[in-house]
Amino acid sequence: MSAPDTAPAVRGIHHVTAIAGDPQTNYDFYTRVMGLRMVKKSVNQDAPDTYHLFYADGAGTPGTDLTFFPWPEMHAARRGVGQVVEVPFAIPSGSLGYWQERLIDFNVTTGNVETRFGETTLPVTDPHGFKLALVETDDARAFTPWAESPVPAEHQVRGMHTVRIWERALSPTERILTQVMGFEKISEEDGWHRYGVEGGTSGTLVDIQVRPETRQGRWGPGAVHHVAWRVRDDAEEMAVREAVEQAGLQPSRQIDRFWFRSVYFKEPGGTLFELATEGPGFDRDEDPDRLGEKLILPPWLESRRASIEAALPPLEPTPAAEE
Repeated sequence: MSAPDTAPAVRGIHHVTAIAGDPQTNYDFYTRVMGLRMVKKSVNQDAPDTYHLFYADGAGTPGTDLTFFPWPEMHAARRGVGQVVEVPFAIPSGSLGYWQERLIDFNVTTGNVETRFGETTLPVTDPHGFKLALVETDDARAFTPWAESPVPAEHQVRGMHTVRIWERALSPTERILTQVMGFEKISEEDGWHRYGVEGGTSGTLVDIQVRPETRQGRWGPGAVHHVAWRVRDDAEEMAVREAVEQAGLQPSRQIDRFWFRSVYFKEPGGTLFELATEGPGFDRDEDPDRLGEKLILPPWLESRRASIEAALPPLEPTPAAEE
């Protein structure tokens, strides 16, 4: 069932945050291999002895942003229910051959090419076990090329295409998606249920598979920590928050993350969801041409800069890959 036209709704994926191992390895892979731009080098605001690394398109456009908490000492992740188990990314149609050659050159682990919901898809595993995929699509979406990327603009990753979640049961999560967050059921294929908002195009999707015998997922390097859903502003965020609360869930208060404002809640299956505003944006405290070049702290952590910097391992830029 779909949400009423007057119901609050999210507008698609804002960002995905995952857990990594060694931060330098993570940085090298996403900037040098995947060709993403580091648009913010900061810290986990709830655990500031840990980096929070943000990778995106050339402008840090919402929907293109993949972020990581590097926790190399954390216990191993376990893929399971109540967890995002894969994050497929959009690439332009006709780009998959380029990416297959590039990933082979960098000795990146890939799976066999698949067709999912009519879309040509290549599963990929990053150095810390994080599962992503590259999906060819012609869907129009907000995207700014990064001029300094080692990947040519015509092949650059366009942002998150969908997120894939394992659940023990479908109906409780489906109810929140369709009756509270504005999603509609789009299709079903090979046990996967696809939902979308605003027409169900690239960047507005979520796929769910029911796996009643699978254990609960566990965070660790390679696992997704949360998926953030995009809302335009505070008013939209608080309207969705109220709907979530009325549905019997327990959303957090609104939290100022400085570059956006957030509300967190666990959907009924256990996956951590976030609502995130589109702004103010990553250029709030850095020149757009210099994003991600130095450690940026939100104002309330600035007085602790010396101790925070002392606790963080070095993170050095790596030369762009030769093409």
